[in-house]
Amino acid sequence: MYENVLRHPGPTPIPKKVQLAMNQDIYSHRSNEFVELYRETTELVKPIFGTKQDILLLPSGGTAALEAAAVNTVSAGEDVVVITVGAFGDYFVSICEKYGFNVHKLEKEWGQACTAEELQQFLKPLTNIKAVFVTYCETSTGILNPIAELAQVVRNETDALLIVDGVSCIGGAPAEMDAWGIDILVTGSQKAMMLPPGLSLVSVSDRAWKVIEENKAPSYYLNLQSYRSWAEKGMTPNTPAITLIYGLNEVCKLIEEEGGFAKTVSRHELMKNMVRSAMKALNIGLLTDDEHASPTITAIMAPEGIVLGDFLTHLKQQYHLDFAGALGHLQGKVFRFGHMGYCFPSDVLQAVSLMEAGLQDFSYNFEPGAGVRAAHEVFLAAQRK
Repeated sequence: MYENVLRHPGPTPIPKKVQLAMNQDIYSHRSNEFVELYRETTELVKPIFGTKQDILLLPSGGTAALEAAAVNTVSAGEDVVVITVGAFGDYFVSICEKYGFNVHKLEKEWGQACTAEELQQFLKPLTNIKAVFVTYCETSTGILNPIAELAQVVRNETDALLIVDGVSCIGGAPAEMDAWGIDILVTGSQKAMMLPPGLSLVSVSDRAWKVIEENKAPSYYLNLQSYRSWAEKGMTPNTPAITLIYGLNEVCKLIEEEGGFAKTVSRHELMKNMVRSAMKALNIGLLTDDEHASPTITAIMAPEGIVLGDFLTHLKQQYHLDFAGALGHLQGKVFRFGHMGYCFPSDVLQAVSLMEAGLQDFSYNFEPGAGVRAAHEVFLAAQRK
């Protein structure tokens, strides 16, 4: 039986050490052992978020945490801005509209980032904006929005909270929640955090807590004040995903073993550059520009003359290489190469090599080995620095 070479933007591969950590015996989430685990783990996660604030652990997918961020801070009828550059920005729009918020949508073409200047111009005529919602990494396009710059604009132009979806990049991209002025930062377990699905992580600024305390949140299970109260006791209000918290603890230790989070970020940046150089050498287009390309996922155009669905199916069946297709109107035009979490330069070289084999099977016109060679040159140049 061949092992699947999973190069998706989530779920992503899980390290063996993390799998073993999750196989430990279960104990009660009201025990002293769990309190010790919870407190140690949430403390270890703080550098990944770039915060001194508490990390709250919700037994949920990332979407529930996004919903929690919305419903705890904004009430029906209040004005919000949602920056959407793809499918998951549209998720935020749907969540906000579901709760009756008055949504002002700053929409960019898929494949483009939102600039600080564009946000500034969009905000100028608006008043009484309660929150600005934005994705950090747009999973559908591989765009990385310039969050530090956008946060500065929000601070300068409004009194609004900045709420950031970091689901597909936290753990692999720089995050300075406190320094940048992010009010709520959210991520999920199954992407760069190297875990199975089922755990979301949320951190909240002091500014946001004041708003939350005054907001009449209609939520019970997603009530962040409840999570904060229980976190002070080293617990969660409801039964947590204990095995995933075991795993998260081990993930943080693996990051320390790598040399700290800065090293982890550098590895992701290297893999991004390797993938992009490989595709350029193969004359295959990229959806995003280099400046705003995500370090965790690359959106790649269909090779010229190839039916993309047939190509991706062939790669999976013949070479066990599993890329993700596109979402929305990009389906059939773009595929997504995930290089996050438990992924290393050697994995990128393997995937590019297998992809080249598939291109030859489809009689694509290219120089065999060109993509692997380009990626390898990027890798070697990084080693010489």
